[in-house]
This record gives sequence, C-alpha cells and structure tokens, in this order.
Amino acid sequence: MEECRVSKAVIVFSGGQDSTTCLLWAMKEFDEVETVTFLYGQRHKLEVDCATKIAKDLGVKQKLIEMDVLNQLTSNALTRNDMQIEAEEGRVPNTFVEGRNHIFLSFAAIYAKTVGANAIITGVSETDFSGYPDCRDTFIRSLNTTLNLAMDYQFDLITPLMWKDKAQVWELADQMNRLEYVRENTLTCYNGVIADGCQECPACKLRNDGLAKYLQGQHVS
Repeated sequence: MEECRVSKAVIVFSGGQDSTTCLLWAMKEFDEVETVTFLYGQRHKLEVDCATKIAKDLGVKQKLIEMDVLNQLTSNALTRNDMQIEAEEGRVPNTFVEGRNHIFLSFAAIYAKTVGANAIITGVSETDFSGYPDCRDTFIRSLNTTLNLAMDYQFDLITPLMWKDKAQVWELADQMNRLEYVRENTLTCYNGVIADGCQECPACKLRNDGLAKYLQGQHVS
C-alpha cells in the first residue's frame, strides 16, 4: 500500500495582519504547519509577543531565530527608535530593511528542509505596493529557483496575498470566520500599537483603509 504523503508548510510569521491571515489559510490547506519568527532588532518587542501568542492560540509550533546581525549592516526606521518613519511619494520608505525578505526566506528554507516541509509561505504583496523591491513576484519566483538549486530540494514559495489589496486580505480572513481575531490580535502598526493601531503611520492607514473599504462593500451588498 502506497504511503500517503503529509503536506507540510512553514510560515514566515511576524504576528501582523498579513502573516496571520497566511497562517490561518495554511492551516486549512496543509496537514501540518509551523511558524518561523525572526528577531532582527525590530523596534517593538510586542511584535514578537503577538506572534508567540497567536501561535500558541492556534496550536502551532513556533521557531524563533535570532537575526539581529542585520542591524550591523543596514540602518532603517524599523530597527531604530531614534529614526522618524518617512514614506515619501516615489521613494522606498525608510522602513525598508535591506535584504530582509531574502535572508528570512533563505533561513526559513533551511529550517523547512530540516523539518521535511516543502512549502514556505510568506505574506508579501505587490497590490498595495509599498515600494519594497523584495515584495515583488519576480523576486519570489527568482529566489524559489535559487533555493531549489542551492539546496537540491523542491521548495514551493507560496504567496497567498500577492495579488490581493488590503480589503481583499480582510475578505479572506472573513471567509475563514477570523476577521475579528485578526483585527484584535495582530500588530501592524509601526508605532507598536496592537489591533487598530495608532491610526497615523503608513502601515495603519493602509490596514484601516482596507478594512473600511471591505466593511463598506459588505454593507452595500
């Protein structure tokens, strides 16, 4: 009798709206899921606390990986409390951490191979484009090929949110009956305010505008 193969995924998990939605999605799509959370000197430890709480709530394993070496190589507003967050039209925001997704996905792949997972899931998106070059589909597909060659292993880098705007991300959470859970327990805010956030930073505006758009559409329909 042929042995049934168990599908297993590793989610790059920050405890934010996008990665939490991806985690909930993966739990429906795969037999087993694990999360990988990176400690890279982010300005708000609460982000990691949120990720740990959510993983515990949902009963999934969380792997914490120290990556604060990034702070020795680059300077950005996500890791420096003394740097004001800036997002000027036509320029990459100073919240961009050079090489972050490249490094995170590469380390997640090493861990995934160790635990026998072929799928690596990340919540990057081109639709509400922040200007981050490592959120683009072309980068993800290129890295997927590179990782497969580098490690002689068949990985699938999966991006469930790549072509969704924030309203559609909220819709996906709602379809899984998890909209309120995502809204109340995740941290997206650059100023470290959980749930609906500070209302002022670029991340909060994107998140809350998307929620308002989705809820308005629900009301109209």
